Amino acid sequence: MSDLVELCKRFQVYETADKSDFQRRARLLQSIWREEQGFEVGHHTSRDSQRELGSRLKMPRAKEEKTLANFLTDTIRDVVRKEVLGPKATGKLYSKPRIFEDLLSSQPLCFNLFAELQRDLVLASNVFAALSEGRVAEVETIEFEWSPGRRDPKYTGDRTAFDVYVRFVTPSGGPGFVGIEVKYHENLQGGRSKTTERYEEIADEMGCFKESKRDALRKNPLQQIWRDHLLAGSHRLSDDFEDGFFAFVYPEDNGHCRDAVSQYRDCLSDEDTFTTWTLEEVCASIQSVTKAPWIEKFHDRYLSFDKIETYSRA
Repeated sequence: MSDLVELCKRFQVYETADKSDFQRRARLLQSIWREEQGFEVGHHTSRDSQRELGSRLKMPRAKEEKTLANFLTDTIRDVVRKEVLGPKATGKLYSKPRIFEDLLSSQPLCFNLFAELQRDLVLASNVFAALSEGRVAEVETIEFEWSPGRRDPKYTGDRTAFDVYVRFVTPSGGPGFVGIEVKYHENLQGGRSKTTERYEEIADEMGCFKESKRDALRKNPLQQIWRDHLLAGSHRLSDDFEDGFFAFVYPEDNGHCRDAVSQYRDCLSDEDTFTTWTLEEVCASIQSVTKAPWIEKFHDRYLSFDKIETYSRA
């Protein structure tokens, strides 16, 4: 038995659903973080049984407004109260109770990475200017779980939304946006969605997809990336933006995402509306312009994989 498997079993996170070493390490890192914070282990519940799972927080305590243990700072928790528990949540598809209890979920990760930026737009402007290589001059707003119009045929006509939406001013003073999808532990092998005629229309209008590769875009692991990209394209085309693009964010060692991005780029004839940032790049960009403790907490929780070696030796 490998050291990684032994350590996963020790921290109650050995799951056959994890198909790669990265997925095992990511789940393990979250359980290590939970124990370091002194949070009680949560549970996985199936139809016939319930068992402890180290990458979950104990409910209902994790959902209590004062606790919100899945979130890293008071500022982030305050944003979550307004965005997830308050009136702003109306019409948004937050996965509950997963957003409160699941340490691996990308929804709480989005808040842990971008909520502080929502409250400090000067910092956000500096970060996105660097990440976009100058396309962003000034960030105006940051929204979570946002769509220009769910099920609106003007866009993709479905329930697709961006995990994070950044509205900005371009260097020439025009309107721009970044629609962001964030992944952490995911392998992009979820259920296949039906391709619609509207998807094909938007793809034709955008003019950046190779016709010979169109079939690959309709299947896993590319279909979700394509739908998000189409949403960004339809938003830019329909709403008079000077600039607008889709950014796919993932950890550099997530091979499932890395390979999918490589395949996706091979389907494009033009990347003006598509980019990728690793989670490490986003974190480093923030760390380059602020020494605030919250980004160190973020890195410690989500990206300090060297910690696993320390625990393995111990």
